[in-house]
Amino acid sequence: MKRHLVITAIIWAILTAIGEAGALANLYPTVGSSEAKDFDDIFKLLLYMGIPVFTFVIAVLIYSMLEFRTRGEGAPDSDGPPYKGTGMVPKVWILVTGVLAIVVMINPGLTGLAKLQDDKTGYGWGSVEADIVIRVTGQQFSWNYEYLDEAGEVEATVLPLPNNEIVIPNHSKVKFEINSVDVLHSFWIPAFRMKIDAVPGRTTFITVEPNVLGDYETDTAYRVQCAELCGLNHADMRTRVRVVSEDDYKSWLESKKAGGK
Repeated sequence: MKRHLVITAIIWAILTAIGEAGALANLYPTVGSSEAKDFDDIFKLLLYMGIPVFTFVIAVLIYSMLEFRTRGEGAPDSDGPPYKGTGMVPKVWILVTGVLAIVVMINPGLTGLAKLQDDKTGYGWGSVEADIVIRVTGQQFSWNYEYLDEAGEVEATVLPLPNNEIVIPNHSKVKFEINSVDVLHSFWIPAFRMKIDAVPGRTTFITVEPNVLGDYETDTAYRVQCAELCGLNHADMRTRVRVVSEDDYKSWLESKKAGGK
């Protein structure tokens, strides 16, 4: 039994080291907003905690298949004796995974939900005040955008034309009010890690604060993408996104007011 545990532990350590090294590598999409960084931190925490659990299961499976396999005529014709799961190994396993589950439920579970639902500091699921409000309408298979002024009136429109884009200023809170006129869609900007459903007959919203200049031409993470299968041309339901300085944004907005499409 001791030999089995030692070899399994070695395999587990090797797999865990490989997994954690991969998790530490910078393989993530562009972090284009303060919300994206927070969400990535949560994801990485869960990943670091989950890798040892996953690799332990894989290590046991690998060792069991290699050590206890049977072939040809020597294969048994009935099940082996049941394993009762007694001793220190299953007890330690239950203790460790139980503690991990409790930790995850508290952080980021309860603490993360509290932050998301906070009206002052939340990420758009509360009544967050914003510098810019953009009304988004989804339909098969395009997005339409209306930039609203302080009075709630439309001051600029971005139509779903080929290669068209929405422009938003850096370091400003931008609120997207999202709805659909036909079926269920999902509004998602990969660089911001923010996603929410566009529901017919209901307005949903998210608020983001970009903190990195960027555009679709140099980084495809700067795009609006429908993330809910909505029909034959679902994959084409996207819009380019460009994050610019405040002055460039004002110039772009004035050009739209002057009749630009």
